Amino acid sequence: MNEVNPAVQAIGHLGQPGPGRCAVQTDAAPAPVGPYSQGIAALGPFIFTAGQVGLDPKTGKLVGEDITSQTYQVLRNLQAVLAAGGTNLSNVVKTTVFLADMNDFAAMNKVYQEFFSTDPAPARSCVQVARLPLNALVEIEAVAWYP
Repeated sequence: MNEVNPAVQAIGHLGQPGPGRCAVQTDAAPAPVGPYSQGIAALGPFIFTAGQVGLDPKTGKLVGEDITSQTYQVLRNLQAVLAAGGTNLSNVVKTTVFLADMNDFAAMNKVYQEFFSTDPAPARSCVQVARLPLNALVEIEAVAWYP
């Protein structure tokens, strides 16, 4: 990939046809250590979701008391928001994961990988926070593009 400006080449500028969503990869930065990309170059337009927690939309209550149950529901909620917006998880270019406890990272990551199995995986940030709404264990927000 073009080390000077990988995004230009990745999205097919300079007269080269290219997809609307491509990984940006360089050896000048650390390789991803999980199911995410260093960066994603994408042509717009985009949809930006609000953070989703593991609420069941029918009951309005958190699903389960463990990170696995809540992560599954969070990602199902994200799927629903993206579908309502006319896109889907395979078009997500960036996620931000908020965890109440970083010790839950491995369990969250296992579920996350089931939902984001496309190549390239979205770019991702993950942080531990002091507290989440309704004392949820995980919240995830996403940015997706329209193909």
